[in-house]
Amino acid sequence: MSYRPRFPSLDRRGVLRGSLAASAALTLPVVGAAAPAFALSGRPRAAWGVQVGDVTASSALVWVRSDRPARMVVETSATESFRRARTWHGPLVGPGTDFTGTTPLYGLPPGEQVHYRVALADPADPRRTGEPVYGTFRTAPARRRDGVRFLWSGDIAGQGWGINPDIGGYAVYEEMRRLDPDFFLCSGDNIYADGVIEPSVNLPDGRVWRNITTEEKSKVAETLAEYRGNFRYNLLDENVRRFNAQVPSIVQWDDHEVRNNWYPGQILDDPRYTEKNVDVLAARSTRAFREYFPVSTLHASSGEGRMHRVVRHGPLLDVFVLDMRSFRNANSPGRQPDDTTGILGAEQLGWLKHELSRSRAVWKVIAADMPLGLVVTDGATDFEAVAQGDPGAPLGRELQIAELLRYIKHRRITGTVWLTADVHYTSAQHYEPERAAFKDFAPFWEFVSGPLAAGQFPANTLDATFGPDRVFVRAPERANVSPMETPQFFGEVDIDGHSGELTVRLRAQGGSVLFSKVLQPGRVGQ
Repeated sequence: MSYRPRFPSLDRRGVLRGSLAASAALTLPVVGAAAPAFALSGRPRAAWGVQVGDVTASSALVWVRSDRPARMVVETSATESFRRARTWHGPLVGPGTDFTGTTPLYGLPPGEQVHYRVALADPADPRRTGEPVYGTFRTAPARRRDGVRFLWSGDIAGQGWGINPDIGGYAVYEEMRRLDPDFFLCSGDNIYADGVIEPSVNLPDGRVWRNITTEEKSKVAETLAEYRGNFRYNLLDENVRRFNAQVPSIVQWDDHEVRNNWYPGQILDDPRYTEKNVDVLAARSTRAFREYFPVSTLHASSGEGRMHRVVRHGPLLDVFVLDMRSFRNANSPGRQPDDTTGILGAEQLGWLKHELSRSRAVWKVIAADMPLGLVVTDGATDFEAVAQGDPGAPLGRELQIAELLRYIKHRRITGTVWLTADVHYTSAQHYEPERAAFKDFAPFWEFVSGPLAAGQFPANTLDATFGPDRVFVRAPERANVSPMETPQFFGEVDIDGHSGELTVRLRAQGGSVLFSKVLQPGRVGQ
């Protein structure tokens, strides 16, 4: 049976049974000063930091990880002094969720800075709490004039480039934190479960790249424990933990959360894997993903259990988070004249059309984990994304995208912008029906950013089916250029509250803006 994730959530009783039955001991690798240190006696500790996800005008999800069974308690306040604090009693965390927990916050004031702190209490004695961990975030505005600004990127710890203490770890996160965005959109490949992190790598110029390593990153991830360790790895970096405490996230996934270029029903011939059924691996990864990220539709209270969702960020912005991985058909040459499954699946495509048509936001950002018109191959004959190199009429997965683009045009849905990562360089593509083989759509822009902490690769070729023009690109000439050799990339979106204009900036680590484009509101096409 093909993999179709339902992201089941443990109920409170199940967590309680697991918490009380298992030992609280936790083994951590010795990785130096960047690793959180857990004491195995005393009070519970939250040394992996905090995260906030899927923030709206009135709600948010707060995440934490403990070093032992503990009750999660969150306090929120309008001030750093925590006067008149509101208390939220969260779940009892234990080994059933790898000691992670998420607490939903409701009834928050719109457009305000919220200060919060998370304490972990001993289940046997609620008065015994560990030292609280602090964070802050802004709720989405209720008024259009307040504006919205966010960042996006993807691709973290890929191609063997992990946390390097010689260059300050993932220093790009500190640069992004100082920009103080309203939120960060991670467009997939939050981890590389199929990527081994070696202690050192020799660079072409003779220098040596040094990695912080862990046991779980010494091989490809197959077990639940190994997937959990992959998600934990990036939290070893203090830049990431500091960023998470200040900037809320909207997170989606792509292939490397499971393994490269996976699709439902795939059976592996990779000798590195003892488990050959990708559906089994995907189920383990989705459980770890749910445990390590605060995602509204994966939380037990949502009752939905899916990755794709809409995060509404006030009157100016709706973010449509796609899952282009879980419901796709098998990678193939992509020449089918009829394809109802495509890359989204029929059900998700229907959901997306419905949600786009009912959106009243000025801007509708379609957060795609793969690009539309860039040719991404999978082996000698198959294709991994939408485009398959045939410049003619839509075939294969292109048929589904053509249906969506036609729907947007005929329903006169305004303000659509596509954001993605995946290909490990940054670029801007403008899609125009006059250049295209398929012409029944309105012009639109697709912006690519990343990697955030991975190797960079040369630019992919374009497929002319939807008429893309590469207006800007910054990519290396050779494959897998390390973060020590070239800056990492992230994008910035700034929506002006008065004019409604949306400005996209493609940024490079170090502060430079490589490309900027201003889009006007209220248009079906741009």
